[in-house]
Amino acid sequence: MSTAPGRPFPYKLVATDLDGTLLRSDGSVSQRTRDALAAATAAGAAHIVVTGRAVNWTRHILDDLGYDGLAVCGQGAQVYHAGEHRLLTSVTLDRQLAGLALSKIEAEIGPLALAASRDGLDGDVLVGPGYQVQEGPLPVNRFEDLAELWSAPLNKVYIQHPDYDDDALAAITRQVVGSLVGVVMAGAGVVELLPLGLSKATGLSLAARRLGCRAADTIAFGDMPNDIPMFGWAEHGVAMANAHDELKAVAHEITASNDDDGIAVVLEQLLGR
Repeated sequence: MSTAPGRPFPYKLVATDLDGTLLRSDGSVSQRTRDALAAATAAGAAHIVVTGRAVNWTRHILDDLGYDGLAVCGQGAQVYHAGEHRLLTSVTLDRQLAGLALSKIEAEIGPLALAASRDGLDGDVLVGPGYQVQEGPLPVNRFEDLAELWSAPLNKVYIQHPDYDDDALAAITRQVVGSLVGVVMAGAGVVELLPLGLSKATGLSLAARRLGCRAADTIAFGDMPNDIPMFGWAEHGVAMANAHDELKAVAHEITASNDDDGIAVVLEQLLGR
């Protein structure tokens, strides 16, 4: 479980995305990956989860992992202390700006299907008419009245369009309202509006500072365009084999897929195992 003699583990911080990266397609974390992360932490590194999911959709995974450190959730909006089950920082989306942005997008391409993530430790995910959500155990609350969407602070708004795929929708949205809000494509059917300037990199840099780590100490793993800022911040960015082409283009290294233990493959090499 320790590094080979004369070959210390080269990073103090191992940052991993969740979906498509740490998690297999069935939502599990393999024993091989768990062992590799345990070996990296035994060698002196900290493991930090950096996910687009809000805390409410992340907490059960962290608990299953026995994870008690910091996690960056909500696309960088939330720094969460898993061991203490509390939010350390949280950034919200200006609802007036978000409403203006949606109006501008719809004026350009027509009606959108909407969802949103409410702020807070137990923030609900609200899902509106026509918005397609992935089937599974993650809790959502349906709404019909648009006023309900704006009735409490939000971390982000999700948008879908019947005629545009994710890449096209993100590109158009960025062109139309990129000066008002941040726009990311975070997964299949997941285009998000965020506070301007917010990214996984901003949340990770805050959490790293609390851990006494720097960008130069960090290796990051991801699979989607929303991981690009994190790769730009970290010393070394590793894209999964299943990653989006935009992320692969800026990665320092490409590893095996999430279903083939890509994180473990890299960590084992670094550990000299």
